[in-house]
Amino acid sequence: MRDKSIELLNRAISEELTALHQYMYFHFHCDDQDYAFLATLFKQTAIQEMIHVEKLADRILFLKGDIIMEPSQKVESIKDVKGMLDFAIKAEEEAIRDYNLWANECAKNADSVTKTLFENLVVDEESHFGLFDSEMEKLKKFGDQYLALQSIEGSKLSGMPPKE
Repeated sequence: MRDKSIELLNRAISEELTALHQYMYFHFHCDDQDYAFLATLFKQTAIQEMIHVEKLADRILFLKGDIIMEPSQKVESIKDVKGMLDFAIKAEEEAIRDYNLWANECAKNADSVTKTLFENLVVDEESHFGLFDSEMEKLKKFGDQYLALQSIEGSKLSGMPPKE
């Protein structure tokens, strides 16, 4: 029971670290392009992913396991907003699927605490998915005008002229 839970928890840490790094990369590029709302969205999501890593690590330590702090993949160099949102939507869908499966696996192994942890992560990942999906719908509906509006709003907030 414990070994399988530790394995799944470490796989989750690996995925969460990848998401954390990728979302911060997106945050930096959205911020650089003056897309204030999207920059904040990616940053806040990255922070939530960091909190997930902490919860997963706490559970591993409780189970007397060792934490493996290696992202599952390298950061992808995606600088356009549509590509960022596509990546984020797919990543959240995969997390939702995996965490549901892993919760069921933990239930089979009589580890209800880890099962509940994965179920709670599903709730958070569904929230992330909903936010990214909503932004994608706005981008599809309004196109570059939506991004231009964000850039203008970001400039208003900073009190500085827009970046060229």
